[in-house]
Amino acid sequence: MTAGSTEPFAFAPAKINLTLRIGRKRPDGYHDLESLVVFAGIGDTLRLVPGASLSLDVDGPTGTQAGPADDNLVVKATRALQAHIPDLRTGHFHLTKSTPVAAGLGGGSSDAAAALRLIARLNNLPADDQRVMAAAKASGADVPVCLDPKPRIMRGIGEILSEPFDLPVLHAVLVNPGVPVPTGAVFGALAAARAGSAPAIEGDPASRCVESGKPSFDALLDAVAASSNDLEAPALSLFPAVNETLGALRGLPSCRLARMSGSGGTCFGLFETAGDAKDAAARLKRDHPGWWAQNTTLGAAETSFQRSS
Repeated sequence: MTAGSTEPFAFAPAKINLTLRIGRKRPDGYHDLESLVVFAGIGDTLRLVPGASLSLDVDGPTGTQAGPADDNLVVKATRALQAHIPDLRTGHFHLTKSTPVAAGLGGGSSDAAAALRLIARLNNLPADDQRVMAAAKASGADVPVCLDPKPRIMRGIGEILSEPFDLPVLHAVLVNPGVPVPTGAVFGALAAARAGSAPAIEGDPASRCVESGKPSFDALLDAVAASSNDLEAPALSLFPAVNETLGALRGLPSCRLARMSGSGGTCFGLFETAGDAKDAAARLKRDHPGWWAQNTTLGAAETSFQRSS
């Protein structure tokens, strides 16, 4: 697509798990969870050219990592909606990947949600159309929260969503060391460490904090620090590069908190100012030229279910 293209456009922001509590494993193989989710000011972009048949091509800095088109969640989510609406209008998607793939950023899920937003607009479907949400749930546990990317708490397996929260803007650096971190391996290490037991996840400090009203930056940081990402320790036990990444972030004098997002291996550092985050990203790029490092803001993404321009 060329600059200034008038095809429908959607932004697919990176998803960050500020916290991630993992509960019991359910009979369906999924785990109960509780996670405070925010969205970054960086992500992928998706365009849709209406047409007679569904297709996808991918480019961008990380486009070669995206795999075959038929396996892409953009295509799978659209087909899931077609199952509910057989005469659904679709067309050709063009996805520009800018974020690492399979990196704990929910990139594929956010891409799928962006596709559903574009298809909904093309078909004049309302934001609360339950067929769109059903397609999101069928496409993956993280897709529903990405449909309207605002700070929320995810519960259940990701399908139980709170109303959006009004949070202070968080200045952040996202860092990925370029090492694949398979989700299955991380969950396997978590299961081995727990030996069949699972902690209660109700009453998480970060959840209580945001549910009580808009917190200050310091109050939110304290609450997130008092919580955890339960997948971080098992990921560190398997992948030393993630530990090195967290160490580099925590070694920055202006970093207030550093943690792994999702199942890894992307980590985030939180900073008091945009200048601190920018300086930190520049230093990490200089000291670790093989890493992906970007400064950004975390909160609500600059998009909604209806918007695409």
